[in-house]
Amino acid sequence: MGKPISWVHAVDDVSFTIKRGQTLGLVGESGCGKTTIGRLVLNLIKPTSGEVYFENKNIYDKKQCNEKEFRKCAQIIFQDAFSSFDIRKNVESIVGEPLVVHGIAGGKELKEKVAELLKTVGLKPEIAREYPHTLSSGQKQCVGIARSLALNPKFIVGDEPISALDVSVRAQVLNLMRDLQEKFNLTYLFISHDIRVVQYLSNYIAVMYVGKMVEMAPTEEIFAHRLHPYTEALLTAVPIEDPYLRRPREILQGEVPSPVDPPPGCRFYPRCQYAMQRCKEEDPQLEEKVPGHFAACFADFHSSERII
Repeated sequence: MGKPISWVHAVDDVSFTIKRGQTLGLVGESGCGKTTIGRLVLNLIKPTSGEVYFENKNIYDKKQCNEKEFRKCAQIIFQDAFSSFDIRKNVESIVGEPLVVHGIAGGKELKEKVAELLKTVGLKPEIAREYPHTLSSGQKQCVGIARSLALNPKFIVGDEPISALDVSVRAQVLNLMRDLQEKFNLTYLFISHDIRVVQYLSNYIAVMYVGKMVEMAPTEEIFAHRLHPYTEALLTAVPIEDPYLRRPREILQGEVPSPVDPPPGCRFYPRCQYAMQRCKEEDPQLEEKVPGHFAACFADFHSSERII
């Protein structure tokens, strides 16, 4: 009674580095641990083990890193902007709240800073008087982006910031994020289901499956020479408009295993057509197969030795 009988392996032995001014795209299916990583690196949830370093300071160590000061440097853009707002407050109060909490601005100066932030994300200053329910989906997300910029952060986590938007608005938000990155030298952790969207914004791409990172490489390298069958399945699942460029789609069989009770060995082996007996028994580690390209896979894509 009261004792844990199992553990959810939401994120298991994941390690990566993001260079200043660059973007790491994190991609994978729902439930693979992408959002959990985003919240861990912002100290919004506590890990059972492991460390996160920001500018050489462990953000979980209160002696090294002041949490309130860290909040000025690291922010998040939520997937559903509307649910992150206090609907009783207008846009001015929502965008200006970080400035008030940190004692940066108030009164007339606050109104001016909010107006400037709204202009930065392509919104008219008059929107400051509006309430969230009167805005379109694109405007809500832009307000969320403006709020994330209020404290002049260095690092921003984009937790699927375009997945809830209309198709016509997605490109505008992506272009806005790219322009802001160039203007303010921002560093992004960009989370998405769509590997093609990640390609547009990212310098590096990391692919996750059931809590583990299975491949990581520069964006061009991932698309030219992927080394994991799950990455191949993600790429072939994306529709291509030009019929002459389409390839046969690789449809994965079976279900995604539960992170509560992941299978022994490689977590992808029950769905992998290239799996070998070794994949069932041993857990592949993320290794550098070629310079700068990491993958966790034993199998040769052309191997004839299949699992029984």
